[in-house]
Amino acid sequence: MSNLFKGSPYRRRRDLESGSRSADLDRDLDDYESSSPFNITSTKNASVERLRRWRQAALVLNASRRFRYTLDLKKEEEKKQILRKIRAHAQAIRAAYLFKEAGLRVNGTTDPQKTSGGDFAVSQEQLTTVTRDHNITALQELGGVKGLAEALKTSPEKGILGDDSDLVKRKNVFGSNTYPQKKGRSFWMFLWEAWQDLTLIILMVAAAASLALGIKTEGIKEGWYDGVSIAFAVLLVIVVTAISDYRQSLQFQNLNEEKRNIHLEVIRGGRRVEVSIYDIVVGDVIPLNIGDQVPADGILITGHSLSIDESSMTGESKIVHKSTSEPFLMSGCKVADGSGTMLVTGVGINTEWGLLMASISEDTGEETPLQVRLNGVATFIGIVGLSVAVLVLVVLIIRYFTGHTKNPDGSIQFKAGRTSASAAVDGAIKIFTVAVTIVVVAVPEGLPLAVTLTLAYSMRKMMRDKALVRRLSACETMGSATTICSDKTGTLTLNEMTVVDAYVGGQKLDPPDNKARLSGVLSSLLIQGVAQNTNGSVFVPEGGGDVEVSGSPTEKAILVWGLKLGMDFGAVRSQSTLVHVFPFNSEKKRGGVALQSAESQVYIHWKGAAEIVLACCSRYSDASGEVVPMDEDKSLFFKNAIEDMAARSLRCVAIAYRPYEEKVPADEQQLMQWKLPEDDLILLAIVGIKDPCRPGVRDAIQLCQNAGVKVRMVTGDNLQTAKAIALECGILGSDADAVEPNLIEGRIFRAYSDEQREEIAEKISVMGRSSPNDKLLLVQALRKRGHVVAVTGDGTNDAPALHEADIGLSMGIQGTEVAKESSDIIILDDNFASVVKVVRWGRSVYANIQKFIQFQLTVNVAALIINVVAAISSGDVPLNAVQLLWVNLIMDTLGALALATEPPTDHLMHRPPVGRREPLITNIMWRNLLIQASYQVSVLLVLNFQGKRLLSLQHDNADHANKVKNTIIFNAFVLCQIFNEFNARKPDEKNVFRGVTKNRLFIGIVAMTLILQVVIIEFIGKFTKTVKLNWKHWLLSVGIAFVSWPLAFVGKLIPVPKTPLHEFFTRKFYRHGRH
Repeated sequence: MSNLFKGSPYRRRRDLESGSRSADLDRDLDDYESSSPFNITSTKNASVERLRRWRQAALVLNASRRFRYTLDLKKEEEKKQILRKIRAHAQAIRAAYLFKEAGLRVNGTTDPQKTSGGDFAVSQEQLTTVTRDHNITALQELGGVKGLAEALKTSPEKGILGDDSDLVKRKNVFGSNTYPQKKGRSFWMFLWEAWQDLTLIILMVAAAASLALGIKTEGIKEGWYDGVSIAFAVLLVIVVTAISDYRQSLQFQNLNEEKRNIHLEVIRGGRRVEVSIYDIVVGDVIPLNIGDQVPADGILITGHSLSIDESSMTGESKIVHKSTSEPFLMSGCKVADGSGTMLVTGVGINTEWGLLMASISEDTGEETPLQVRLNGVATFIGIVGLSVAVLVLVVLIIRYFTGHTKNPDGSIQFKAGRTSASAAVDGAIKIFTVAVTIVVVAVPEGLPLAVTLTLAYSMRKMMRDKALVRRLSACETMGSATTICSDKTGTLTLNEMTVVDAYVGGQKLDPPDNKARLSGVLSSLLIQGVAQNTNGSVFVPEGGGDVEVSGSPTEKAILVWGLKLGMDFGAVRSQSTLVHVFPFNSEKKRGGVALQSAESQVYIHWKGAAEIVLACCSRYSDASGEVVPMDEDKSLFFKNAIEDMAARSLRCVAIAYRPYEEKVPADEQQLMQWKLPEDDLILLAIVGIKDPCRPGVRDAIQLCQNAGVKVRMVTGDNLQTAKAIALECGILGSDADAVEPNLIEGRIFRAYSDEQREEIAEKISVMGRSSPNDKLLLVQALRKRGHVVAVTGDGTNDAPALHEADIGLSMGIQGTEVAKESSDIIILDDNFASVVKVVRWGRSVYANIQKFIQFQLTVNVAALIINVVAAISSGDVPLNAVQLLWVNLIMDTLGALALATEPPTDHLMHRPPVGRREPLITNIMWRNLLIQASYQVSVLLVLNFQGKRLLSLQHDNADHANKVKNTIIFNAFVLCQIFNEFNARKPDEKNVFRGVTKNRLFIGIVAMTLILQVVIIEFIGKFTKTVKLNWKHWLLSVGIAFVSWPLAFVGKLIPVPKTPLHEFFTRKFYRHGRH
């Protein structure tokens, strides 16, 4: 069973705790361990069968509570069935509609149009008929997209007006983009589930038996205390558990709301504005780009190579190309490629996605590796506890019926042939109650729940630190991260871009917007390329005012530069027609458009990574606008210009064009397949865009390096730009470090074999000109080397790397919806400093759970040994059921709350990452636990057996003396736990009080526990079978508890072996098994 205390089959190289052993033994041990159901390395991609195995293997007295926040496997299957039904339902409606339409055509009749759209010339029913049923005929009857836009009082170019009255009107007629969600479980449901705990049910049976026994032996006036007090304590545990779980449930619901609240751009009144997905209305015009989620049902207005992944709705993973012949867009689908604009025709419950989301309640549950491992620990302790309880029950019954159990006055309780059957049953009930108390203290049901409490607290705090957790397990996995592969743009830099250098007409423009040096022809072509080859836009308010530029930071920088050169965005775009678009592609590092001017002349414009576009250029346009062949000298001049700009950490972008004399494909299908010519280009300009490093990023990277986490920059930018930024922010220490393989280009890395990549991946600090596939290969290589890898990504093509990594971090501002859905945590401000905060919180989660385990196991071990030894030796227990229920409440709920909410400290970032294979209970924890438990057991057992003599109680009434002795044991035991709670805060630090004043909740819980303990002893003793203590007895109890502080300090001076305890036993067990 010792392998239950272990992590996953992973050991970092140079891990001090791993020891040295042969590869064969390592592999054999891995095989031995992987069979354990509690040994799931990562639940991120674990199979349902594997997750089911660990549930079935756990010894669980209350499954609904133990597995509350884990994935509901039954509900997952139900969700899939509902999804299949809704898909089939939608297809059946479509088929029925087509059948009806065919019948009407045969009869020569048409379906009369219903118009009940209020102020609009089209009703919701008609819109549903068009979009949900993909009815192209009905769309044509309404006048196509233009006719439908008119009916909805919107413009395909400028969108709706978007004022408040317009929005309200549209929501009243067509509904809002929300859907009724299934209500979360009520508080009463949590109360009912908490009540179903088998331990508590056994206690209620014991309470009923105690009540009956008490009334029978002591009469109604005095006899009800014992039974009622157990029942009250059980009810208190139920209520506290239900409140705790209900509050966590509300937190998870809020988190889900945050995850679903996507923000996107819509065009209203001619300008692009950012709105919440819930604020979209019918008639809205929405630009779509790669990676976006289609936010509502709609119809394509214009599209260029637009491909949609409809797998979320149809269940089929094929990509569907959208065009005027197939213009219908379904809510919830993703843009796989291309770009376009859509007209919203259905929102909320009037979409298939809305129907689907209203039918299923999203399961917030999810396994985390710590939950799995803690269930292993809890199962092991539970088996030990139940075995001990059964043993004690057997021993006590034998003792009782053989006449070895005595009353406080010394008389024998059972005499064969003399004691009545009724008295014998009473004695047996008392023994049963003693055994139940041992079960209560031995089964730590609260252990796996402590994980959820810690994670819920951390998630709430991480939101304040600009990190939205999508997967619970990412919180704890981040604490084990050994390397972070980070993007450059926007993460390490500010993403506030401006053009600071420009080479136009074969010369450097100084300043970069000096349009006086440009000829009319060159200026015209350049401005055409800037205005047309972009997915950004420029809005000029009609009444004057500041011009608004929207788009990605790079696009915005180039558009602003174009405006300074005299560009009239609207006029330029209206002078020529877009024929075809090749959207910017992170693999090719460029994007292009084909334009047809009013004179029918076709131009191909390209824009992208400077050295890649330059390599495609055979000519360039000089200052007078003449096209000149690109000779070697001029090519070298441009290459040197690029290197010079890159060395100053500028992003270099080249703009080029070429005339196209051949015939452009006329057919829409052929046009979609047409590849834009990218050879024989004419260079127009190369611009250098400055994107300064984020303030504080150097310190954040230094903090990571001190914490044993290597930061690697993976960027699509030029290698020289990447090198300059890496030196600026501290990823590279000096120019001496900037050599291969520390600094490598993506194409070189991908050319290596798998084995070579693994070897080189370890050394890489900066990868420039990388494609998303290079990032994926790097992640795979690092994981094979045993690293726990965190990856940042924002593009759709980053999704495989985000999915493959141990922790995928997507960007909240620049990230696409596809990237966000593949990630585990969303960094809301795109800032690397926030990534470092996530590492701190990850380590804090792990550390806090370890604190709680140390605290709870100390209580478990001490209480179990005290009661077992006392029960077997004297037939009675010093700690009764009510007292142990109170201790359990301190441990399970209040203790978890106090220790799980410890904020992260700087100390956490001065130690190496937590290895996945490192034991949950470290040697340091074993040392602390055994010292405290041994001390408590020794002192309290001495009090139990010699208490009357030591406390000078020999002359007191035997029953009263016994009660005083037991009260002092109970009081000292509880106070020991309160004092030990401080020790648990800092398992490896001598000063356990550091930072205690910052955690008000901890101080509040300790104070509340202390006050309640005084109330129990001094005022409600009849219920807990305690008596009032005098000041000497209180001083003695506090003195016993106080010793745990100096004892903990001295204990920390004792060195512990580096080989984990569990590994020592595993090796012995394994070797023994082989022989």
